[in-house]
Amino acid sequence: MPAVSSKTFLPWLVAVAFFMQALDTTILNTAVPVVSKALDVSPLAMRAVLASYALSLAVFIPISGWMADRFGTRRVFAWAIGLFTFGSVLCGFCSNIHLLVACRVIQGCGGAMMVPVGRLTLVRTFAKSELVGAMSFVAIPSLIGPMLGPVAGGLIVAYLSWRYIFFLNLPIGIAGLIFVFLYLPDYREKKTRPLDIVGLIMFGSGISLLSYVLEVFDDHTLAMTDILWLSALSILLIVGYCLYSARATYPLLDLTLFRIRTFSAAVSGGFFTRLGMGGVPFLLPLLYQVGLGFTPVQSGLLIMPQSIASLVTKFVLPRILNTVGYRIVLISNTVITGGLIMLFATIVPGTPVWSIVALALCYGSFQSLQLTSMNTLVYADIPTPKASNASSIASTLQQLSISFGVAAAGLTTAFFIPSSVRSNPQLFIDGVHKAFLVLGGFTVISTVVFWRLRKGDGDTISHDGEVAVAS
Repeated sequence: MPAVSSKTFLPWLVAVAFFMQALDTTILNTAVPVVSKALDVSPLAMRAVLASYALSLAVFIPISGWMADRFGTRRVFAWAIGLFTFGSVLCGFCSNIHLLVACRVIQGCGGAMMVPVGRLTLVRTFAKSELVGAMSFVAIPSLIGPMLGPVAGGLIVAYLSWRYIFFLNLPIGIAGLIFVFLYLPDYREKKTRPLDIVGLIMFGSGISLLSYVLEVFDDHTLAMTDILWLSALSILLIVGYCLYSARATYPLLDLTLFRIRTFSAAVSGGFFTRLGMGGVPFLLPLLYQVGLGFTPVQSGLLIMPQSIASLVTKFVLPRILNTVGYRIVLISNTVITGGLIMLFATIVPGTPVWSIVALALCYGSFQSLQLTSMNTLVYADIPTPKASNASSIASTLQQLSISFGVAAAGLTTAFFIPSSVRSNPQLFIDGVHKAFLVLGGFTVISTVVFWRLRKGDGDTISHDGEVAVAS
């Protein structure tokens, strides 16, 4: 296939993958109350469905680069789209929450390969001078997806069945597969480093076990002693992996990159910040639908302004970062974002719709600035040969923090609402309000991580406004 064909159609192909993944999560968030009712479980129990997908991404993203190098970008990307689509169809046929969680894990296995391998293919196809434009283009569908998702989810559950939320991925996935075999370049390495199987088992087991503990903590299905033992084991596995990776020749995640100040601040700061922000998409539909009694469509419309503001803000971010600098932006913006999360606790029955929309617009703008600043700062001082490793670590911890954020949001809400009264709208609203206060407060506190930054950090990537609109 001529190079010009790849450069012409490749961004569109990667954009399809980005759109599928971005649409999938946001479209499901709005439908959580309806799906929970259909499966006869508490709305808070649905956090396992959302968290399991993000956790699956976190576990398998680190091997995506190795898979592409070993088996070729075309084959791996095709398998990724196929597995994601297959998992989506299985989700649509699920009859209980346990099956749905398992099928979401299958979806996550495919999603873990789609976006990283797509980005890797772009990096290998386009010169550095063309890469910013290509990355910016493929990021736009990932911004449109969250904008359409809440309303699309509301319309589907209102007029069709919640199962069509997952069946919607079938035609998109088929179209993506066709484009893969027609236009995706097939890059592979002649020699690949050995896969760190020991590291994968230790890291994957540790974070999966910790996520499981967070999910069952309020269900009283395990004794407290069992929870403590499982928590200790998960921490032991994670710490053990950190010690093991320092000595491994080819570690799953190259943790030595944390010695780079800007990388360490962006990744660790992003992790703690997303722990607070990650629960917001889960809590808002619960507040609007279960607490305030809005329909799924109305709930989606109230969430939509957040995504619109996020999309619009992307185009002024380069000028902001170039003028103010990463340090000031991240320190101040983290506090503002946390404060806005806490303001969601002021939404009660009778709150004017215009004030809810105004809050959503403000939060979307500052959230966009926060995420883009953190995501781009990751690569400020990373040597080109280490870019793939840096991307794997950043993407893994990003998904891990989202998974833990959803679990923490549900756990916090459950802590404030006794299980016997969770059907009471007023008490449910009170519990969700307190969860927003806790998550917002945690986000504010996480700003201390960014104090490590120095004036001028990140200038190499914000110069002349060349900051890709990464999500």
